Amino acid sequence: MSIRSGHRAIVAGCGPWGLGIALALALSGCGGPDYQRPTLAVAPAYQETATGAPLPPGTWQPARPGDALPKGAWWEIFHDAQLDALERQLESGNQNIAAAYHNLMAARAQVREMQSGYSPTLSVAPAVGRSHVPSTIGPAAGGDGHGETGNTFSLPFDASWEPDLWGRVRNQVREYQYAAQVSAADLENERLTEQADLAVFYLELHGQDTLQGLYDRTIVDDRQSLELTQSLLTTGISSEGDVAAAQVTLAQAEAAASGIGTNRAVYEHAIATLIGRSASQFRMPPGSLDTLLPPIPVGVPSQLLERRPDISAAERTMAQANALINVERTAYYPTLTLSGSAGLESSALSTLFSAPAEFWSLGASLSELLIDGGLRKATVDQYQALFDADAAAYKQAVLTAFQQVEDGLSTLRILSGQIQGQDAAVRAASRYLDLELVRYQTGMDPYLSVISAETSLLATQETVVGLRVNELTAAVQLIQALGGGWDASQLNASGEPPHPHG
Repeated sequence: MSIRSGHRAIVAGCGPWGLGIALALALSGCGGPDYQRPTLAVAPAYQETATGAPLPPGTWQPARPGDALPKGAWWEIFHDAQLDALERQLESGNQNIAAAYHNLMAARAQVREMQSGYSPTLSVAPAVGRSHVPSTIGPAAGGDGHGETGNTFSLPFDASWEPDLWGRVRNQVREYQYAAQVSAADLENERLTEQADLAVFYLELHGQDTLQGLYDRTIVDDRQSLELTQSLLTTGISSEGDVAAAQVTLAQAEAAASGIGTNRAVYEHAIATLIGRSASQFRMPPGSLDTLLPPIPVGVPSQLLERRPDISAAERTMAQANALINVERTAYYPTLTLSGSAGLESSALSTLFSAPAEFWSLGASLSELLIDGGLRKATVDQYQALFDADAAAYKQAVLTAFQQVEDGLSTLRILSGQIQGQDAAVRAASRYLDLELVRYQTGMDPYLSVISAETSLLATQETVVGLRVNELTAAVQLIQALGGGWDASQLNASGEPPHPHG
């Protein structure tokens, strides 16, 4: 008789006991409440995009609502080939992304581990033995006094199975499936963070290159001013003090220019580390800050809940916590264990596979914890409290996301206006310097006025470069706050093993 047919015989022949087991099997899947995602009040539009107030010409504005960020390669919106190349290297070379990927692989393996609980276990333990039994009949009674010596050959199979009566295994599988989705979202969040950091460092580095070019031109102008004061000294228009002042101005510009290289090296080393290269063997060619600020599609606040991987990770963490509560609730219900053994046993190897050598046995046991001192209730209460904490963390993640998007929108709007005003200041400072040079050369103003005009022009030009860097990095941070073109629907295609029952 097979184990399967033996099981049917036990259930059919045990009267009420067999009916109870069948009922328990029919109730398989009872457990706690299904998980429901929390509902949050979401504004119909971002405050920065819903004011309706007309903006001055040239002020940055988001893209049309119908536009979308490029899926995955969001940095392509900047149309910078060098940035594109670095971001591609990041995907294969960044070690933080690699670590998050392997964490995801481990989480998926844990799902498969939990799914093994659906299946019975079967083990085999073949054995060979030789034994001697002393004779109990002496020679006087007709015995030989030597006893008996014989061989034993056995091939036993043992099987056991705990039916998932109350959904414990199913909820454990769900718990780890949700955990795998958390790891998948964490991977995407890590990838987005590293991509944004790389873009920021890239823009900051080119900001330093632009400053370097500004100071290089300033040094050339200061040398020409020094030569002018030295030539005017012979005509009596300038003085030794003017020459000394021109020398000081030149020396200060040269010192400031040499210091720019320090910041540039720091950003260059940071880029090397991000793309998985040794900082000692990586060099970025000099460039300039000519990346254009793109219009960025921001959509509506309700879309943000699906576009940010950190929000999805927080929401999947809640689902995982809910599944864990359901796992712990099954401790209130009895555990049914079905076991059976079958195999072959013979004293001779030649007869091991014959019908007389067969043996089998079947059994079932039902266990229930009667008194636990409140352990099960305390455990469920503990995980319920952890679920509530995860719910609060999810809501905080959503609020923080809305704040970051609003911050990014207002920052870009304000910086855009600042840059327009500062560009006008640069034009005015440049004209002011031209006028002062003429007045100095004609002896109308002292050289101190020229130095003041040069200093004013340099300061306004530096401010423009700083604002331009801030504007571009704010654009990157806004894209990061929007989720970088990612969508939570990708979690369903993340490759986690599906539930065996659909």
